[in-house]
Amino acid sequence: MRKRFILFALALLIGGQAFAESAAEVTVETLAKSSASWNGTPLPAYASGQPEVSILRIRIAPGATLPMHLHPMINAGVLLSGELTVKTEKGDILRLKAGEAIIEVVDQWHSGVNAGKQPAEILVFYAGVAGQPLSIKR
Repeated sequence: MRKRFILFALALLIGGQAFAESAAEVTVETLAKSSASWNGTPLPAYASGQPEVSILRIRIAPGATLPMHLHPMINAGVLLSGELTVKTEKGDILRLKAGEAIIEVVDQWHSGVNAGKQPAEILVFYAGVAGQPLSIKR
């Protein structure tokens, strides 16, 4: 019985060490956290209804310009590669480089352009309600 207990304790110790080593390999970096969009506008309250989360990977070719559009819900993203310039109708400008995060403007007309020489790829998370469009083009 004592031998089993020792083996069990040893297994826990070894297992705990393995967990500690793997946990040391995990890091967390906050890319963005805010109650306002990138241009300082406070984010609106979440819409009521059945929540629906969408995650899109958007690729924008070099030289491409996105049409003027707005998002009726809160969304945020991370530019995975390339560069992207976002401009609101009022003239606010944000220049993003790969690895940077954006908390997008809500209900504000804006467009984007990839002025770089490589495709811009952005991963965007939308927090809306079922049936709500992710964006509305002008």
